[in-house]
Amino acid sequence: MSGAMLKLDNITKTYRTGNGEVHAIDGVSLDVAAGEFLAVCGPSGCGKTTLLLAGGALLAPDGGRVEIDGCDPYAMSPNDRATLRAGAVGFIFQQFHLVPYLNVLDNVLAASLAAPGGDARPRAEQLIERFGMADRARHVPAELSTGERQRTALARALLNEPKLLLADEPTGNLDEQNAEVVLAALGEFAESGGAVLLVTHSPQAADHAQRTVYLASGRVREERSGAG
Repeated sequence: MSGAMLKLDNITKTYRTGNGEVHAIDGVSLDVAAGEFLAVCGPSGCGKTTLLLAGGALLAPDGGRVEIDGCDPYAMSPNDRATLRAGAVGFIFQQFHLVPYLNVLDNVLAASLAAPGGDARPRAEQLIERFGMADRARHVPAELSTGERQRTALARALLNEPKLLLADEPTGNLDEQNAEVVLAALGEFAESGGAVLLVTHSPQAADHAQRTVYLASGRVREERSGAG
């Protein structure tokens, strides 16, 4: 493994609600190196998703510093931040976030709109084939199984050849077989030199990572090396 692809330094984030302030993230620091698969594990409400969104340049923290491949996305203009995110980061979410009126191929190709490249279509077709979706390429999300939707989202996340994959409970809605497909792909991405941050409440999913950080009430409570 080489240097940190994602660096979070003393990140804080507070939400203001009708019942007062909620400290979602309270001074969390962690690094994810190129070639590393890191899991952040903890119960619902512990701050996992807030941490992932901050690390992915989608949600500015109240305090601390984020670096993606050595760049602070929150010091950039919105356009430059979006360009960094599109080129360097792939996202996989529990709810897939597929465009309902686009078929599988066009959903995967949608990632290229923010980072155009001449080989987007053949690469999309290759990824669809890799994840066993070639015969479903012309189907829209409503015609797919839950596992097929997540495999489509995984292909979309990989289209722009990102350096960092951020996965938010990607196996939360999946059966064991489809969960294994997703987790194996995350592991292969790290083995090829990419950095992976997986946030999950599932110890079984976290077991695929090389290292696991445990969050509780917005703070790191424990860290363990894994079997990944």
